[in-house]
Amino acid sequence: MGIYGAINSAVSGLAAQAQALENISGNVANSQTIGFKRLDTTFSDLVSGGGSTQASQVSGTTYATSRATNTVSGDISSNDIDTYMAINGEGYFVVTQAADFVDGSTTFADDTYYTRAGDFEVNKEGYFVNQAGYYLKGFPLDATTGNPVGDTPSVIQINSQPLPASATTTVNYQASLPRVPATTNYDSTVANSELLNDGANGAPGPNLGATEIGDTGTLEADFLNSSISGGSVTTYNSNGSEVPLNIRWAKVDNTAGAEVWSMYIDTGGETGTSYYKVGNVTFDGTGQVTALANTGATAGLGVTTTGTTSFTIDTITVGGVTAGTAASAADSITISFANGSLTQFADPDGIATSVNLSQNGYAAGELSNIAIDESGRVIASYSNNQTRALYEVPLATFQAEQNLRRVDGAAFAATSDSGNADLSGGGAVISNAVELSNADIADEFSKLIITQQAYSANSKIVTSADEMLDSALNMVR
Repeated sequence: MGIYGAINSAVSGLAAQAQALENISGNVANSQTIGFKRLDTTFSDLVSGGGSTQASQVSGTTYATSRATNTVSGDISSNDIDTYMAINGEGYFVVTQAADFVDGSTTFADDTYYTRAGDFEVNKEGYFVNQAGYYLKGFPLDATTGNPVGDTPSVIQINSQPLPASATTTVNYQASLPRVPATTNYDSTVANSELLNDGANGAPGPNLGATEIGDTGTLEADFLNSSISGGSVTTYNSNGSEVPLNIRWAKVDNTAGAEVWSMYIDTGGETGTSYYKVGNVTFDGTGQVTALANTGATAGLGVTTTGTTSFTIDTITVGGVTAGTAASAADSITISFANGSLTQFADPDGIATSVNLSQNGYAAGELSNIAIDESGRVIASYSNNQTRALYEVPLATFQAEQNLRRVDGAAFAATSDSGNADLSGGGAVISNAVELSNADIADEFSKLIITQQAYSANSKIVTSADEMLDSALNMVR
């Protein structure tokens, strides 16, 4: 049986090398497939029967099995598309397939798959779909807390509806006021000329009173000559209309250790008033705020104070646009001086310095872009410069990922041998990038040469065995 055994071994070698060639061929064909994991080939021997020791045994046949390389990452390549993702480390994107298209909407299969192919783009329905047709899944994020909702990921769909406007509720104000404001009326040789004449402080110049500034005669011009700019910020009302707040400061009291400034806001041309008065701020000798008061504040603003940290305006109309509601705190605007952000120190230029105003409102905005951040969250950007985190992209890991079942499109399905997916770990998501195939053409060609030689050698065994059988048959002729 030696010659026949040799033929059997050679034939098994031919079959094994043919399988190796098939894997090499597939690897080369998919060397440019995003997220593809090559299949290597492992050879095992089958021992022939007979003999209790190796001295009485002969080499047996062989068989080939495919070996997964799921744990071997491909190169990561950067890309200009904001929704492309790569995984640095362990894990797979969780995806599914479309089942049907019913009443203008896509329905999805119950099956879940896993892939490293992160070439996702947003389709016309707002779904993330990669080039193989798989739909990305993720955890929706709570709009208030930013935390993932639920334990089971759902198909990510981006809503293209505009982001509603949000009214300004807080203006964070920072400034350092000068001890001596360099107003137009200021004359270093004239006592109290840096003060606004409120009718009680003995300051020179027109008496402008201790409340709002009217719009008749030269009242506005006189006020501007007795005050300094305090910066400006655009706020928004509940329907997204802009309400600009242009702030001015006028010093009204030079009493040592209790110097007082008055805060005003430009009305934008409202009839009867050129500048609203918000209230008074008192500074101690160290330049820190010791008191806020709504003394002389414009009645229609509904100004209230909170300690030494803020003025709150119930409603204000600027240039015909109103923000807030009279006698209602629900949509009032708080001008905050928290954390000592308003001070008074000597300044040689006599102007307000370190002025910075920010606010938390915005107009309505259209969806302008979708991107992935460094933590793997789907971020929607809007035309009003607002962003919203909508979904978190989970990464699935497995106890035995080499036992995943391969499916079309560089994807895998879980099996009993691979274990269930764990969505609590994984590597890091890299945005604007994709993972390339881990099949290297140079390596595959090297394996191809070895496979070709092994195949030729096995075929030579068959030829030699055939010649030996012919010789044995010719002996009886």
